[in-house]
Amino acid sequence: MQGTAMFEGLRFKHWSHEQDADGIVVLSFDRAGSSVNTFAREVLDELDEIVERLSFEAPKGLIIRSGKRAGFIAGADISEFEGYAESGTVLDAISFGQRVLQGLARLRCPTVAAIHGHCMGGGTELALACRYRVASRDPSTRIGLPEVKLGIFPGWGGSARLPYLVGAPKALEFMLGGRPASADFARSIGLVDAVSAPESLLERARELVRRPPTRALSQRLLAWSTNTWPARQILAPIVRKQTAAKARPEHYPAPFALIETWRRGGNLKQRLKNEARAVAKLAQTPTARNLIRVFFLQERLKGLGGGIEHGIGNVHVIGAGIMGGDIAAWAALRGFNVTLQDREQKYIDPALTRARELFEKRLKSEDRIKPALARLNSDVEGKGVAAADLVIEAIYENAEAKEALYRKAEADMKADALLATNTSSIPLDELRVAVARPARFLGLHYFNPVALMPLVEIVRHDQLDAANEKRALAFCKAIDKLPVPVKGTPGFLVNRILMPYMLEAVRMYGEGVPGPVLDKVAKKFGMPMGPIELADTVGLDVAASVGKELSEFLKLEIPQGMESLLASGKRGKKDGEGFYRWENGKPVKPEVDPRYAAASDVEDRMILPMLNEAVACLHDGVVDDADLCDAGVIFGTGFAPFRGGPIQHIRDIGAGILKQRLKSLEARYGARFAPRDGWDSEALANKPGKI
Repeated sequence: MQGTAMFEGLRFKHWSHEQDADGIVVLSFDRAGSSVNTFAREVLDELDEIVERLSFEAPKGLIIRSGKRAGFIAGADISEFEGYAESGTVLDAISFGQRVLQGLARLRCPTVAAIHGHCMGGGTELALACRYRVASRDPSTRIGLPEVKLGIFPGWGGSARLPYLVGAPKALEFMLGGRPASADFARSIGLVDAVSAPESLLERARELVRRPPTRALSQRLLAWSTNTWPARQILAPIVRKQTAAKARPEHYPAPFALIETWRRGGNLKQRLKNEARAVAKLAQTPTARNLIRVFFLQERLKGLGGGIEHGIGNVHVIGAGIMGGDIAAWAALRGFNVTLQDREQKYIDPALTRARELFEKRLKSEDRIKPALARLNSDVEGKGVAAADLVIEAIYENAEAKEALYRKAEADMKADALLATNTSSIPLDELRVAVARPARFLGLHYFNPVALMPLVEIVRHDQLDAANEKRALAFCKAIDKLPVPVKGTPGFLVNRILMPYMLEAVRMYGEGVPGPVLDKVAKKFGMPMGPIELADTVGLDVAASVGKELSEFLKLEIPQGMESLLASGKRGKKDGEGFYRWENGKPVKPEVDPRYAAASDVEDRMILPMLNEAVACLHDGVVDDADLCDAGVIFGTGFAPFRGGPIQHIRDIGAGILKQRLKSLEARYGARFAPRDGWDSEALANKPGKI
């Protein structure tokens, strides 16, 4: 390999170039000062100059690859994009990016994107601007266009090119879902032209240059037929209706703008122009601002466990119920050796069955499933305690039972092992009195279902050693969870904020408001699931247990509706009946009389108690700051991401306005709606949704 004559005398900060004996240029992207490749303006400036040089003196072929050890390109620099949105220069920035990639697309030589590791957003759009794409079959290779999760859609030619490459139905599904694809799936839909082993990726890319592939006639026909004017007019309303069943256009305008931009069509030049204008407009919406904020909140949580050695190889979980079993399975999935203990093998077997189902779903191939299964072992006698670096207690919510367990387990534990509880509500200042070495005791509160909920609350108490908290943060990073450190008061953060919302909904249910109406109002606000369905899903016994733990602390009563159901043995989804009847894992909701009209304050009665408690948590120091409060509630409850979290929502509406609405509810319904301490805090002052 040697330097190319066309770049003689030029050195680039973020790109390096070599030319082989056949005249093929290999361009490597290695963003300086960053562990991952992202597109900043200066990166694009350099690429623009490189492409311009190549347009004058075309090589035999061009291969673009990553110079990083892991990952192709993560996409655009979101911090920079946020700055464009604030300054109103998004359209200029998008147009420039389009121009650079269009220059790449126009090169007279074969161009190949050699993809290994994550390839997201702008990285995928660069790959689409190349003539061909080859991806490594490594599990880390994931190709996606996730821009809808930021309240926009692909703006550097992704939405203009992809439908005409793979056909509109697959392209729209890919962009509207925002989920990344494996190399094999990308190959199956025509997004990439070839796959290879990681070690032969570059050679496979050279083969594509030397012997350019011809796309199958069926793929070309699909791409053409689904993008004709009549097809676009027929398909667009269908896709719009399907999308509306999952997202409301007033909450998430980006998917609908994407569909409309595709429907309008035109030649590539017109499609790029329409794309740029639509994305620039979306970038100015509150939804985009708040979803970008959520992205940074997530990055902050990921960073909490960075640069720390957790020192954990063996994990022992005590309690093989739904939570304990699934915590054990998740740790094994993520590479830890796990022993799972319960009173008898018959209590462990269902957890092992669920674990296999999880491994089959996530790992796919038997050669990856077998090692995961081997890492998870049943342990009725509890011998794994002695070898464990982390012991997690996940038994039922009873303080005396937990304390007895700690005394027994701690006697066999290693001196440097951590002891954690998955309690969802019991204060750790109470539980730690039973622990001989409280400095190593903390809460690791997971959320159900463990495989889907990203948050883990790292629960503190007054004698927790700071170094052990950091080890727990690093462990959460290692198992791909988002940790939020919280104070060990009743309910911690998420359950403390969620419980007033659920209890008020159950109270209204008891007053005669139909469950489906309550659920519909909550989903209209932006919650992922209505409170009545949520209570059934969590389990009425669990909800009542947490409610009892919190009721005195929050000065709330447990509504009679929940108690009467429990008395009749109906615990919700797990038993097939609760507030709703459940069939095949889904609620069968009763029909509501079409003449029924809910009171105008139903939404306020559910949502304002949640906001009220978020303010109280911030005031009481349950979390360190407002951003961690918002992050915990979004990732722990699914709280309307487009609103940016409860504190950001309060800022957007106005603390004074919402406080007055609480006072009105207090006058009408009683002291449970009284504004909590903290409503006059500076943290609630109106300000932009960035962190």
